[in-house]
Amino acid sequence: MKTIYRLAKTELSTMFYSPVAWVVLVIFSIQSSWKFFDSIERFEKAQKLGMTLENLSQTVFSGFSGLYTEMQNYLYLYVPLLTMGLISREINSGSIKLLLSSPIKIKDIVLGKFLAIASYCLLFMGILGILALYAYFSIDNLDIKFVLSGLIGLYLLICTYAAIGLFMSCLTSYQVVAAISTLVVLAGLNFIGTLWQGVDYVKDITYFLSIAGRANEMIEGLIISKDVFYFILVSSLFIGLSIYKLQTGRDAQTTSKRVLKYTALVSLVLALGYITSRAPLTFYCDMTHTKSRTLTQNSLEVVKKIEGPITITTYVNLLDVNYFLGLPVSQNQDISSFEKYSRFLPQIKMDYVYYYDSSNNVELYNQNPGLNDKQLAQKMVETQDLKLKKLYTPAEISKIINLKPEQNRVVRIVEYNGKKTFLRIFDDMFKIPMEKEISASLKRLVVSPVQIVFATGNMERSIDKKGDKNYKTGFNEISFRYSLINQGFDVSSIDINAQNIPEETSVLIIADPKTELSQGAINRINNYIDQGKNVMILAEPETNSALAKITQKLGVSFTKQSIVQQSAENAPDYLVTQMAKAIDTSIIKLNKNDNPIPLLGASGIKIDSITNFKVTTLLQTNNLPAWEAPLGINTIPEELKKESSLTGVPLVTALTRNIKGKTQKIILSGDADLMGNAELSRGGSGTFQFVTDIFRWFSNYEFPIDTTRPKSVDNLITVNANQIFFSKIIFIGIFPLLIILSGAFILIRRNRR
Repeated sequence: MKTIYRLAKTELSTMFYSPVAWVVLVIFSIQSSWKFFDSIERFEKAQKLGMTLENLSQTVFSGFSGLYTEMQNYLYLYVPLLTMGLISREINSGSIKLLLSSPIKIKDIVLGKFLAIASYCLLFMGILGILALYAYFSIDNLDIKFVLSGLIGLYLLICTYAAIGLFMSCLTSYQVVAAISTLVVLAGLNFIGTLWQGVDYVKDITYFLSIAGRANEMIEGLIISKDVFYFILVSSLFIGLSIYKLQTGRDAQTTSKRVLKYTALVSLVLALGYITSRAPLTFYCDMTHTKSRTLTQNSLEVVKKIEGPITITTYVNLLDVNYFLGLPVSQNQDISSFEKYSRFLPQIKMDYVYYYDSSNNVELYNQNPGLNDKQLAQKMVETQDLKLKKLYTPAEISKIINLKPEQNRVVRIVEYNGKKTFLRIFDDMFKIPMEKEISASLKRLVVSPVQIVFATGNMERSIDKKGDKNYKTGFNEISFRYSLINQGFDVSSIDINAQNIPEETSVLIIADPKTELSQGAINRINNYIDQGKNVMILAEPETNSALAKITQKLGVSFTKQSIVQQSAENAPDYLVTQMAKAIDTSIIKLNKNDNPIPLLGASGIKIDSITNFKVTTLLQTNNLPAWEAPLGINTIPEELKKESSLTGVPLVTALTRNIKGKTQKIILSGDADLMGNAELSRGGSGTFQFVTDIFRWFSNYEFPIDTTRPKSVDNLITVNANQIFFSKIIFIGIFPLLIILSGAFILIRRNRR
């Protein structure tokens, strides 16, 4: 060990007797400081303008353009300049012969050289550490552990680069060639993860070897054992290769023995890498203050209930627009998207099934007129160069699973303990399911899902149509992430005039029947209510009389005409509502909603003096005067204004009572458009959040799963513009100048000697 230390000390001195080491240090210092202070200055200006800042630790240091992320992209340029002369300089000068003929062990020589360059790389981390220290005093409640996690990741990355550069320096006497070779190898390791991803077994090896993004998780605050082992193993591999290469200059070995040694070393590293990257042997350490790299508490409670094997099967239709998400080349990346779950559920098994069938991919059919589905599938296989073990035909896949209701889209089936549920791909920017959707699917397998049943038969709103007034978006749109069918609910409908309400129904919804309910329907609904089950009734001013026999039993009624208010911008029946004040949270919990919740053409709700229910108003008109008037008026007549006005008219009301040891929950809304496709899609509206909260209440807060995290505390820049300006002068001007002067002093002093 003493020999390694002495060699490292000598090599480190030699490095600093070269201007390259000083120039690299100066460039790194200026580049990192410039990036850091640019971010701090930008956020200080935003804060001064009144903008809300959040999670500054992660924003400044990681993310898309954070300090660590930016510097990671440049590290590969610095290392070849530092490592190109480690061994090649000795080979070129002939001193390598003296080293090899000396009693010093070759492994000591290599390890000494590596220790020297690793020690030098600590200076890079020291510069970043000084910037982090400045951030500690300029960002309130800086997440220190998060910042340290990024430093660890960058240091392991640059040491791995150094080990690669050391080996390349062993191969040539020309330093420039060594530097270029190092760049080529680093580029290859970044690219190799995309090679042969369609070939089983080989794809796991090339994916493991890829160095691209290996430090990203640590930069984002999550230390994963397989990434740490990767850096250690790859560094060890190239250090070992360097030792073997130099031994060929000292020992006479046959070619077969050399090949065997190299093969054994590479095989050992690959085997260890494969083993340490398996889910059951992977360990995690979340370094973030809010544990943002770990599942939320509600999701953790779900995974704790899963004890046996769980299978996620992805059915990939080659003709679907999202087919690429499940291709063999994407499988490793797809599997990594479930890593938050495999961390706690290492028994997750992921399978992929490929088939072709008709799809809604209009563009594909338009671009290939005249081709049938089979011909299109063959064309996809040829153009994508797919090596599939089996491609199922429509007839074959239909015997395995019926995907017609899923529109033959790319979809997953999650199986556990004999139960199955869908996990879908969505038509938004992210496509893949996030924690909220994955946890909902898993939870459906361990608890009974909430059964929402819509009454039909009297021209009610439809959950299968996309018109403005229908309900497909919020309840039954498989391609919409936040539709309740993707958030843990089962949604179905029955003809209330002819069918009994299913026993397992959790919520019965009666949405704006336009014709009178039959006596059979009324009896079924009243009997259902008498059993203490949950109901949601939505009416419209013109048609609410159809619900009179139901609402009368509840002790409430709707106004016969719509509620109108004077407005300079909107029609009289466009009501900008407000939430009732001091809603009892022991009855219902609603998220604070700063966005308006408009109602278009709404009846008011009247409460009888005698009712068996506790009545809680949720939405009401604001404090402006309101009147009852027919629908469709453009202005409020002067005669109407002379009549007594109303304020705080209830528009959406919750009724509750205890029955059979349970709380019965009923929602009444004077506007059926509240849950319509148009209103749930209205920009800047709080309607969607309000409706979602209501169904969370109906499900006893089981679904949709709440995956919100604690608010960040590092939200304030504590330095002003003048302090930042002077700090920039110090870090970008004076500090690099001191490095230059120190280097000049040492180099001049050495030359004089």
